[in-house]
Amino acid sequence: MKKIQLAQTDVEVSSLCYGTDAIGSKIDKETSYRLLDKVVDLGGNWIDTANMYATWMPGCSGGESETTIGQWMKARGNRDQLFIATKMGFDYGDAPAGLSAVQIQAECDKSLRRLGMDHIDLLYAHRDDRDTPLEESLEAFDKLVQAGKVKQLGASNCQTWRLAEALTLSAHGGWTPFSVVEQRHTYLRPRPGASFSPQVVVTSEMIDCCRFKQLTLVAYSVLLQGAYTRPDRPMPAQYAGPDADQRLSVLK
Repeated sequence: MKKIQLAQTDVEVSSLCYGTDAIGSKIDKETSYRLLDKVVDLGGNWIDTANMYATWMPGCSGGESETTIGQWMKARGNRDQLFIATKMGFDYGDAPAGLSAVQIQAECDKSLRRLGMDHIDLLYAHRDDRDTPLEESLEAFDKLVQAGKVKQLGASNCQTWRLAEALTLSAHGGWTPFSVVEQRHTYLRPRPGASFSPQVVVTSEMIDCCRFKQLTLVAYSVLLQGAYTRPDRPMPAQYAGPDADQRLSVLK
C-alpha cells in the first residue's frame, strides 16, 4: 500500500486509514481481529478510532473500539508497526462532552489504558468546544505531548476560521500545533445549506488553508457507507439535487 508522509513530520503512514467505529461492537471480536489482520496484510498501518466508539450502538457505552484494538495489538504483538489515532470531545457513557483541560487529561489516560499503549500517535479534538477557552484546550493538548503521552495533534469537525485561530494561538503560546485535520468529504457535493451536524464537511477554504499551512487533510465517510454501489444504502438527502445527479451519471 502506498505510504504518505504526515505534514511537518518524518512519520510515514499508509495512504488509506482504517476507520474502526464498528470494531468490537457491531462487528464482533473475532471478525474485528480478522479485519485488522487484513489491513496489516495489505500494508496498512494507520488505524483510526475514538473514545466514544460505539456509544450509539445498543448495549454499548463507548470505549469498545479502543478496547478491542488494544486486545488485538497485545495478541499480535504488533504495536510498534502501527500508527494509532484516536479522538476525544464528544460525550459517551458517563463522560460529558467538552475539551476542558481536566477532560483532555482524563480522556487521554482512559484511551491509553483501553488501547494498552504508553503513547498515542495522533490525538484529535473530535469536535469544537466553544464553551472552553481555546487557549485552555490547546495548552492541555500540548502538555500531553510534552509528557510523551501523545506524538501528534489533530482537529476534526472544525470550521476553517477556528482552525486558523488555533494555529495562531499555538504559535503565540509556544504550544504543539494541530498538524492533521479530519473532515467529512466525498465525491458528491452537499447541496447549499445542507447540514451534517455535528459532522463538518470539507470546504475549498479548508483545503486551501491546509495547503497553505502545510497540514495533512484526512477525509472520512468517503464512500457514504456504500451508497454509491449498494441499492440498500440510500444516498443521504443532503446530497440530493441536479449537481448530484450529474456527478453520479459520470460514475455509471
